[in-house]
Amino acid sequence: MAHFVIMGVGRVGVMVAHTLEDSGHTVAVIDQDDRAFRRLRKSFEGRKVTGLGFDREVLRRAGIEEAYAFAAVSSGDNSNIIAARVARETFKVRHVVARIYDPSRAEFYQRLGIPTVAAVRWSADQALRRILPEQSITADFREASGRLQLGELSLDDSWSGLHLEAIEEAAGVRVAFVTRFGEGILPGPDTSYQQGDVVHAMMRTGEVEAISRILSRPPDPDVLDFANSLRRDAEDASGSDRTYPGGN
Repeated sequence: MAHFVIMGVGRVGVMVAHTLEDSGHTVAVIDQDDRAFRRLRKSFEGRKVTGLGFDREVLRRAGIEEAYAFAAVSSGDNSNIIAARVARETFKVRHVVARIYDPSRAEFYQRLGIPTVAAVRWSADQALRRILPEQSITADFREASGRLQLGELSLDDSWSGLHLEAIEEAAGVRVAFVTRFGEGILPGPDTSYQQGDVVHAMMRTGEVEAISRILSRPPDPDVLDFANSLRRDAEDASGSDRTYPGGN
């Protein structure tokens, strides 16, 4: 069970809060207008905190210091992005997402490494996909037989620095492209996973849950050994002796 903080108790905020609570997680919601809390169902058991979502004391009252994730889904772009930055930079919340109405501004903040979704593409489902632990991979595309799908992979931070081929080998997927700082890139022979990347891969539909479990945990020693063998093959000429943590 994890703790989540949601700023903004509009339609999306209410749907996200209710879904998280139904999944067994603890939830705190923040809104500067306490009348917004009337949108929550009567059985909602989470914390209701009145105030500005980027105010540090308000965030502390909502339990931000123990939060697994933070979602800023209010109606104000500036408030959302400021709150998301405070959650990430001040309180070190690893999983943060902000709702942005202006697509051009969303792209700008994405390039700065701040995860955002433009409101024209926003839904509660998209928010949940980015903040739920071990969230099942949702298909962005399925081929005609339904046996294969293209979806976003959610990787534990400890996969950072590993070659994409090592990720493919460990999870049994084929990486199609990577979104990095808001731009899509085709993986090359030397492309490694960087923290903050969104990895899009083709996978067997029947193996989605297993893939999600594998990538939500640190890589096994065998995967690190394979990653190091890839690194050695690529860097023999340079004489580099860098190894991945835990590798031989």
